[in-house]
Amino acid sequence: MTSPNFIYDIPTRLLFGPGALDKLGEEKLPGKKALLVMTGGKSAKATGAYDRLLTQLAKSGATVVEFPKVQANPLRPTVMEGTALAKAEGCDFIVALGGGSVMDAAKMIGVMARNPGDLWDYAYTTTGGNKPYPNAPLPLVCITTTAGTGSEIDPGAVISDDDRREKPGFVDPRQFPVLSVVDPTLMLSVPAHLTAYQGFDALFHSIEGYLAGPRSLMSELYALAAVERLAANLPRCITHPDDLEARTQVALANTLGGFVMSTGPLTSEHAIEHALSAFHHALPHGAGLIMVSLAYYKALIDKGACPGRFVRLAQALGRPTATRPEDFLDALAALQKACGVDALKMSDYGITPAEFPAMAQNARDTLAALFDCDPAPLSGEDVVQIYQASYR
Repeated sequence: MTSPNFIYDIPTRLLFGPGALDKLGEEKLPGKKALLVMTGGKSAKATGAYDRLLTQLAKSGATVVEFPKVQANPLRPTVMEGTALAKAEGCDFIVALGGGSVMDAAKMIGVMARNPGDLWDYAYTTTGGNKPYPNAPLPLVCITTTAGTGSEIDPGAVISDDDRREKPGFVDPRQFPVLSVVDPTLMLSVPAHLTAYQGFDALFHSIEGYLAGPRSLMSELYALAAVERLAANLPRCITHPDDLEARTQVALANTLGGFVMSTGPLTSEHAIEHALSAFHHALPHGAGLIMVSLAYYKALIDKGACPGRFVRLAQALGRPTATRPEDFLDALAALQKACGVDALKMSDYGITPAEFPAMAQNARDTLAALFDCDPAPLSGEDVVQIYQASYR
């Protein structure tokens, strides 16, 4: 049920809207020497985001050390390498320029720059040290170039360990960025397939938050607003990528999804996907979520989970006359088709059915807390069946 009680404490200062990046130089930054965390940097340089950011940092009097090495699914060794550089260079804050993977890696580089040991000492998994970290991280400034993860406005990060095949979340209120920029002009050049993957990640943040057992009044308000904006604007971003108004609405929905995660939990759909991409790092997170989504939500509907909420979500997805939970499945399938992602195949990423039992166990071991938030219980066998029903 929806709790009438909640704590609202999101300490991130947010600059939102077209051209917002060009206002960064007017802000008081949390330090003088930044570790700039990116991927390879080609996209950011090609779009001008990199030069615009450096101009604004220089205007604020900050110097920069670059770390352009983050993967699509950021890995533990990458975090530790960035940590070593931040320490060696005496960086006193972190700047993330990129999507969710960059922001997540930047959060944990900031954590490890001020805490001893290895990142996995602080991982709450079967192989992790399960310890809280004693010291607050370096302050973080996020400039997001995608609309998908909401990481610019939430306190979580997801990091993979290839050897352990684990992809847990690291969540601590001290990981909130101190300042974030959401400038939709930075997203105009994102390719259509990545726009879709990222948009569906944002969508599922909000759908899961709306369905989660221990949701709050605040999280469900954000969730419905985000779902409505994504349903109305994500297909437009794919067919007309230069539509700045549609990009702005999708960017807002993504940030609202971050508010959902900051005021309530997700459900096990994310755990089920994390196991897929923990085993196969080439699989984009959003693509994995799309692959399992219809079977996942059908499993919940078949168990009788919150039928009224599925009807309301169907209405938010653009079906105002929806009356059945199954209308939600129809609306979700139609949105996937409209965005050109209805034919994704697990087999294209090397995933095989023989892995499903181990993946199901991995999902439950690594992110057990998300299963506790499901509106109906899902067993290990249920998860295997979801994978099997999703497989192509």
